[in-house]
Amino acid sequence: MNGAPLNRAPIDLSLYLVTDTAQAAAAGHTVVDVVRHAVAGGVSAVQVREKHASAQEFLDTVLRIADELPDTVALIVNDRVDVFLAARAAGRRLTGVHVGQSDLPVSAVRDLVGFDAVIGLSASTDAQLRRAADDPALIDYVGIGALHPTRTKTDAPPALGLAEFARLVGVSTLPAVAIGGVGLRDLAALRECGAAGAAVVSAICAAPHPDQAARELRAAWGASA
Repeated sequence: MNGAPLNRAPIDLSLYLVTDTAQAAAAGHTVVDVVRHAVAGGVSAVQVREKHASAQEFLDTVLRIADELPDTVALIVNDRVDVFLAARAAGRRLTGVHVGQSDLPVSAVRDLVGFDAVIGLSASTDAQLRRAADDPALIDYVGIGALHPTRTKTDAPPALGLAEFARLVGVSTLPAVAIGGVGLRDLAALRECGAAGAAVVSAICAAPHPDQAARELRAAWGASA
């Protein structure tokens, strides 16, 4: 691996929107509109996830979302390191990438994105969390899930439930975000057990008013401080 670690600025993972274009469309919105309104409502990080889009469609979505986001909101690309690199080459501000256990090895991802980019990794077992903490690629945070059964990710692992999630947060030495069926009812408990944030999909993307949904989620997270 080339280069030396830089001091990446910490990002606010507390209310972490993962986009779903199909859910947004079903609720009568474009995904860009959902992001715009969700950020106005208090979302602190946005991960663009486009499992069924072409590379060009994915890139176009990332570029449009990047043009909407203030500098204070992290912008993460799911899985597609090539899309991240293309968007960055186009002059957009991107924060990093999030990859899963079956995607490119994080060492290869780090070599490609450089030491100034944030890398998040999905994990659901003790062994995966320990490997993430020890990885010389310097993973910045882990996404632990699925918390509840979810239909937004067909290859999600079995649901953990809150008690197992809390145990895994205790295993992890990296900031941990809950993912998978996370809703308003979960936020207080997630914060109390040490989660760095809650990643939501349907709770915002499928909402008739994404800004209101985000405000309610933000208030629930803040009320548990």
